[in-house]
Amino acid sequence: MPTRSPDEIRRSVQATRTELTYSLNDLQGKVQQLTDWRQQLRQNKQTAMIVAGVAGFVIGGGIAATFGLFRRR
Repeated sequence: MPTRSPDEIRRSVQATRTELTYSLNDLQGKVQQLTDWRQQLRQNKQTAMIVAGVAGFVIGGGIAATFGLFRRR
C-alpha cells in the first residue's frame, strides 16, 4: 500500500466530505418528493377517487348489513 502524505489525506477527506454533502442533499430532495402526499395525490387523482369510492361502498354496505342483522333479531 503506497504511503500518502498528510496533505493528500486531507484532500481525500475533503473530497469525500464534498461528495457526501452532494449525496445527502440529493437524498433529502428525493425523500421530500416521495413523502409529499399532496403531490402524490395530484399525480394519482383518478386512482385515489376509485379507491375512495370502493371504500365508501364497502363501509356503507358493512354498516347497512350490520343494522340489518340487528333489525331481524
